Amino acid sequence: MDATFATGKELQKMDPVFGQLSFDDHEQIVFCNDKDTGLKAIIGIHNSVMGPALGGTRMWNYNTEWEALNDVLRLSRGMTYKSAITGLNIGGGKAVIIGDAKTQKTPELMRKFGEFVHSLSGRYITAEDVGMETKDMDTVRDVTPYVTGISEERGGSGNPSPVTAYGVYLGMKAAAKSQFGSDVLDGKKVLVQGIGHVGEALVEYLTKEGAKVTISDINEEKLYEVAQKYNATIYTGEDLYTADVDIYAPCAMGAIINDNTVDKIKAKVIAGAANNQLADENVHGARLQERGILYAPDFLINAGGIINVYAELANYGKAEIMSKTENIYNTTLEIIDYAVKNGITTHKAALTIAQNRIDARKIENAAK
Repeated sequence: MDATFATGKELQKMDPVFGQLSFDDHEQIVFCNDKDTGLKAIIGIHNSVMGPALGGTRMWNYNTEWEALNDVLRLSRGMTYKSAITGLNIGGGKAVIIGDAKTQKTPELMRKFGEFVHSLSGRYITAEDVGMETKDMDTVRDVTPYVTGISEERGGSGNPSPVTAYGVYLGMKAAAKSQFGSDVLDGKKVLVQGIGHVGEALVEYLTKEGAKVTISDINEEKLYEVAQKYNATIYTGEDLYTADVDIYAPCAMGAIINDNTVDKIKAKVIAGAANNQLADENVHGARLQERGILYAPDFLINAGGIINVYAELANYGKAEIMSKTENIYNTTLEIIDYAVKNGITTHKAALTIAQNRIDARKIENAAK
């Protein structure tokens, strides 16, 4: 049945919001619509135990509203655990704007979105994500203070992508140390899927260390540009999941480790910047473990961006941003060790440690 043409009763049977697995006890979901600007957005606030919900805004041309809703719920939940595992006193939230960022994004649309963010009175603080630029956050800042990742000229922390890439790079090195016995990536074959802001910065880190980098992206122009800039190899095979590489770094959209791909992967380490890489975190996380593939939990190693934008709220500078990001290396090793000792997947280990921190704070808050 096509959900687009469902009747009210049929929608009720579908349980489109509370019935979704990704709903996962979200505190609040806000649907935003503005006829004049064409804005259609969804804001998800998953958990505010640790503090106000902080998470970026993604603009994407979703096929259906259901797809957009599921994405914002998964991303919002991921932000809760990302902030908790990283030791930040902030909750988890996220926003998606439905549309093509290249053709439909306007200053008026961004300002209207900022007004919706402002209406939540600080329960949700937005930032940059896929389809967004620092200048867009500056536009949102014109109408609300509840935004981070604004330009350095306006007193912000600037583009978070290089810091995100640095954290992924360090998480990858930690995973390599555990899997290969050394964190040296010189000579290692690494496939980077998706070379946007974060992916390109990761390619730069890897190239500087001497890794043999192969890149893949749907944007051919960008692909050739990055290949030439860093002397990287463009993947030309039929199925990149079967690529003969040591490390696979997914840096595009989520759910790419799924029933169709999980048994094809030849890499021994998966460490990338994409959010929600496991389509089913229990099933696919366990399958990777069974196959001897070490998965560096995405919400742990891609936390550099949230560390960067959180600096604006916590008033710390570049030195502390880098120090906190560098700690991703140690935390990754701890998570891997915890997983081995407890006979669980690395994803489950990271979730458990993050949830323990949230539960402890919940008890503290109740005692006040």
